[in-house]
Amino acid sequence: MIFKSRSLSFDEVSLSVEPLEKDPQKVPFVAWFVGEKLFYRSDAYHCFEELEFFAKRTAGYRLNESAAGSAAGEASLQLLSPEHLAPVFLMWPHRRFNVRLSDATKPEVPMMDGSAIPFFCEMRKFCGAPEELVFYDAPVHAEWDLPLQGARSLSLVGEHGRTMPKGVDAAVYGHVRITPAETFEVEYVLDRNAARDGYDLKSAASVSIYSPENLYQIFMARTFIHQVELERARAAGLLAGVDESCGLLLDDSLCVEKLCECRKNTPSTSPKFRIANEPAMHKILDLIGDLSFICPALPRVRIEITNGGHVSHRQIMEKIIPYVHAGIFTQV
Repeated sequence: MIFKSRSLSFDEVSLSVEPLEKDPQKVPFVAWFVGEKLFYRSDAYHCFEELEFFAKRTAGYRLNESAAGSAAGEASLQLLSPEHLAPVFLMWPHRRFNVRLSDATKPEVPMMDGSAIPFFCEMRKFCGAPEELVFYDAPVHAEWDLPLQGARSLSLVGEHGRTMPKGVDAAVYGHVRITPAETFEVEYVLDRNAARDGYDLKSAASVSIYSPENLYQIFMARTFIHQVELERARAAGLLAGVDESCGLLLDDSLCVEKLCECRKNTPSTSPKFRIANEPAMHKILDLIGDLSFICPALPRVRIEITNGGHVSHRQIMEKIIPYVHAGIFTQV
């Protein structure tokens, strides 16, 4: 299966997904290749610690220079934006997959329409009906505040992958709470206000994942950006590849439209959400994608998060990762 589209930085990128054998006796497995070199494989999750994490409006990883197989003086391989594709592999935990980004100079997963649904629909043709999801126990109790990292220049990118208004100082911006649960549960709240963020937005969604049907609706949620953030990102040299096909644009009146409709100056009289509370639902998709990149299985935890982003998702991942290996083997 070949997927091609724009990405955050490039006019066109592509990757291929190769379904391998189905084996219920093996742990869920996805191998990611960049430029024909193995980047990460989820059945050797301890190798995840070799990946250096960074956030630049998306989740990014690079192999440390000391990683095995890297030649002296050779640029480290990078992989960006796996968070929309990684959740799809949750649907077939007993299949094994190779994912190949053939061009190492464009190491980004295609945006498609900004959601996970195009990946799922195409893979559904090849892989058949989704299987029972795989979960693992993660008895985590944790709670912390999320600081807003101030930036004195619009060219700087903040903690949450967003450019910050001038003069904004570090302050409590959000919160995370994790507790054990009988399945994977998320309550995600977005609370933007004009004084702090330059625009207003309130969106909240809650999900409890028991079956593939619960994931399907989440897969439909598209990525979004407000016009204020888009202008800041473009001024900072970001989002060079993004156009009307890549997601949702929020205007000053909080109408949500496709980018192409906004650029044609055709105002919307009502929010054009694909699903209810689509912005918050997309943040849940991002969170699931960030967690399932380790391995296509879900922890049994309840996550309550306000104004999160890829950095805070990574912090959650660090709390959960000690339980991945033993938990998944127990399930299989």
